[in-house]
Amino acid sequence: MLVLLLVLCGVGVWLFANAADDDPVLPDPKPTRSSSTAAPAPTAEQPGGNNALTARYSSDFAEVCQGGAILNAADYTPGAAKAYVFANSPDRPTRWNTKSVNSTKPYYAKSADYTTVSVVGCLTYVEGSEAQGQKCEIKATDGKKLTVDYLSSRYTLTFHAAKTGEKVADGGTINAPANRCPSFLTYNKETLKSYASPDSGSLDAALDKLLVG
Repeated sequence: MLVLLLVLCGVGVWLFANAADDDPVLPDPKPTRSSSTAAPAPTAEQPGGNNALTARYSSDFAEVCQGGAILNAADYTPGAAKAYVFANSPDRPTRWNTKSVNSTKPYYAKSADYTTVSVVGCLTYVEGSEAQGQKCEIKATDGKKLTVDYLSSRYTLTFHAAKTGEKVADGGTINAPANRCPSFLTYNKETLKSYASPDSGSLDAALDKLLVG
């Protein structure tokens, strides 16, 4: 009886040990849905590249002469455009100042109406073009009398679509004559030089040719 019990116990241990060695049978895993990250949509090319800006003032349109563009400018339509004009100077080549446009012309735009402007004219000083003009006697703010060299020069005029910065036309060469001393002039206090402004009549003619026909 004792022997039989031990035999039975031995069979039980053997069955338990073999059962423990078997790997458990797991259900087949459910197929998982593969996820993929969609490629980002290409960024739309902005007019003027990264240099384009939204104007808040009419003076912001000077950025076009620096290679920029104005996002909220009007679309350029030949023959029906409003224009602003800017010019640099020999002593400040990277600073662009507003030049007056004839207010009787159809392309004239007030400073408050800058979103109607689609063309920017850029008057760029021709390096080395300055020439002697007049010796102008002036009285400084401290009352001291000075002699200022009033110099002539030349500019090249280019026209650009304000919204894209793209050049749309050449306006030719515009002289800045210094035939006579003006009643008011600005000058460099160190060099005692003053530079004449581009000729308004020549500028009007170039604008008429492009924008009026």
